[in-house]
Amino acid sequence: MRMHRGSSNDVRASPGATESLPLSASPGRIRVVLEVTRGGSVDRHEVDVPIGSPVRTALRQIGRAAEGCAVLLDGTPIPLDTPLEDPLRLIVVPTFSGG
Repeated sequence: MRMHRGSSNDVRASPGATESLPLSASPGRIRVVLEVTRGGSVDRHEVDVPIGSPVRTALRQIGRAAEGCAVLLDGTPIPLDTPLEDPLRLIVVPTFSGG
């Protein structure tokens, strides 16, 4: 028996909308301000990171070793793996120096 092309398409339902983003879509980004304090000076850096990136990603973008810094949000230390979800300002205190 020969079937013509497309004969089985009558019973197939059309695919629904997908829940994931298309491959060409880029994840949203947020701006994070990092203020590195050392002695009496403050070096201010602004970086754009993908939403959900950990704090350590922002530190690496400004050339800081994450493990050598304490990071404060509103005066409270936060873990380096805290996901960045909103634009914010972080205080970075280096905890060791070279020499």
